[in-house]
Amino acid sequence: MKLQITTMLTLSKKYKIDWNKPAAMMLGRWQPWHDGHQALFEEALTRTGQVIVMVRHMPHSEDNPFDFKKVRQRIESALQKYEGRFEVIQVPNITNIVYGRDVGYKVEKISLDKQIEAISATKIRQEMKDEI
Repeated sequence: MKLQITTMLTLSKKYKIDWNKPAAMMLGRWQPWHDGHQALFEEALTRTGQVIVMVRHMPHSEDNPFDFKKVRQRIESALQKYEGRFEVIQVPNITNIVYGRDVGYKVEKISLDKQIEAISATKIRQEMKDEI
């Protein structure tokens, strides 16, 4: 019985990424998280094995209908099978990413196929509004 309880506790433990290993960073509003974001995440994951998904703090508006809690829930739900390989954090409304000399990381644009890149969160939000 003791072994069974220990196993159940181990399996239910929520694992976190390893902060000592390299990670990719994704920054966005994710309003809402969609298949294009998912494909980008999966490609980023191949680069380092773990990803920090940064959610920009944005005032509520037509373009930003979801608060951080809802955005995080949607992302975590979509990425369930990657548990322990990502974290979702809220950050200020970052609009500029700057760096000086070679500092040990790279800024990389990942190109996905045209069908994925054609996905529009604006269109998805409009479809969501139309369904109400």
